[in-house]
Amino acid sequence: MTTVDRGAECYARFLAGDNDAFEGIVREYKNPLMLFLNGIVGNIHTAEDLTEDTFVRIVVRRPAYQAGKASFKTWLFTIGRNLARSYLRKHRNQAPLPEDEALEQADVRSIEEEYLRKEEYIRLHEAMDSLPPDYRQVLYLSYFEELNTKEISGIMKKRTGQVTNLLYRAKASLKRILVERGIFREGL
Repeated sequence: MTTVDRGAECYARFLAGDNDAFEGIVREYKNPLMLFLNGIVGNIHTAEDLTEDTFVRIVVRRPAYQAGKASFKTWLFTIGRNLARSYLRKHRNQAPLPEDEALEQADVRSIEEEYLRKEEYIRLHEAMDSLPPDYRQVLYLSYFEELNTKEISGIMKKRTGQVTNLLYRAKASLKRILVERGIFREGL
């Protein structure tokens, strides 16, 4: 039994002229994409801008989506990740944020809290924030977005074996952090 890729279906309708179909794509993928991009750039406001840029790029350029290569979600997250990496390259030497603005951004958790809802997930997410960027990305894509290794390798531009090893190391590092913070007990 094949599952229907609603994102791909909506995108095909959008390309055929149904603008309402694009609203469905935004509703479905906006928050997960924004949280994923926040894990890359480390700034929720920038992640919001990059999410919008991702959707604008789709509307303006109307890139071809090939259903057999990857799921629509994988394709969309790859576009977002590429934009985030370009952003980071462009702003690499930018001065750090003023302390008051940095504190304001640290308090911006409403989107994450709404999306994660449970206190355990919030603590898990905070623990994930202390991981290296590749570890955060692979864990987020695997567990929160439920993508398989092949899809993750497409987004992260790594071989599937590299993703498997990265996922193993990321889980071990996350477990160590959770044990250190008393969120997870060894032996459970």
